[in-house]
Amino acid sequence: MGRGMTKHPGTRLPFSKLIVRIALFLSIAAVILVAMIVLTASTANSLMSSEKKAIENIPSNILPSYSATSFTSADDQTILSGWFFKTEKPISTVIVVHDTQSNRMPFGVETVDLIDDLLGQNFNVFLFDLRNSGESEGAICGFGYLEWQDVLGAIKHVKKISVTTDVILYGIGSGCSASLLAIDKLPPVSTAEVLENYSKNIVELGFDATYIKGIILDSPAKNSDDYITPFVYKKSKFAFLTKNFVPYAIRISAGESGNVNLATEISRLAIPVCIIYGGRDTFVGAEKTGQIVSERMRLNPNTTMAKMFSGAGYTESYFIDPAGYRDTIREFLTTFFKQ
Repeated sequence: MGRGMTKHPGTRLPFSKLIVRIALFLSIAAVILVAMIVLTASTANSLMSSEKKAIENIPSNILPSYSATSFTSADDQTILSGWFFKTEKPISTVIVVHDTQSNRMPFGVETVDLIDDLLGQNFNVFLFDLRNSGESEGAICGFGYLEWQDVLGAIKHVKKISVTTDVILYGIGSGCSASLLAIDKLPPVSTAEVLENYSKNIVELGFDATYIKGIILDSPAKNSDDYITPFVYKKSKFAFLTKNFVPYAIRISAGESGNVNLATEISRLAIPVCIIYGGRDTFVGAEKTGQIVSERMRLNPNTTMAKMFSGAGYTESYFIDPAGYRDTIREFLTTFFKQ
């Protein structure tokens, strides 16, 4: 050995020990990965299998006259249940799309006042239970990722039973996501060239996006996953690890590929839009909803109306100020939809 060069035994790890350490590391990583997958799948399954919320027992004498009806979701598999309220010489039909873990009476017995208002303004009203809600079939919910098919089924049914020639969608909470996804799934127009790019189920609905003349959005989120993430935090102690994976798992289960930028969808709608939200909403974020309003106002100021109820949280605006809430909807309908 040359001068100045001293051999230090043990400074280089033997090859066999290196292999053992790498194998151990990979084993630990595999265990962690499997645990993450199991935890994600378990949380996603728990959220999608939430218990149905029964319809509140409302005395029949305080409900306006209605027709009980049932129809099939656009998936051709799920039977949904609803109530149809009609008025003489209706301008259009308002279809209410409720939030996750809610039902056709989103504001309980106080929904009756809203129905009366809409009928008094010459609008038919269609209330229905989304899948896995109220009296409708279905064992799972999808936070909008499955329910858009229910919205399309509802529109098809209303087209058949109502004399009106268009509808106005009214989404509440994740019902906003379901409604916006439904619009996005429809062909913009019914020309042969356009329809050839759509599935048979969509084409056979018998209407395109122009059949939807306006939309009311109560507590819209910036992204479609935003309706899921808060539930992950409520359901799992490991939400800090799974908050991005659970929404993905729910999307995959529903057959949807990506998180939808609802803010972009709202901003580019060519129809009148009314946005209602609570100033204290920490669920989807009042600040984010405010950004949606600002962008919509910037791009479509003449077809946009918005109202923020300062003391309200997520989907609480109606309960905080029922009269002000109904006044906002009344003004929106009066402004943009005249007989």
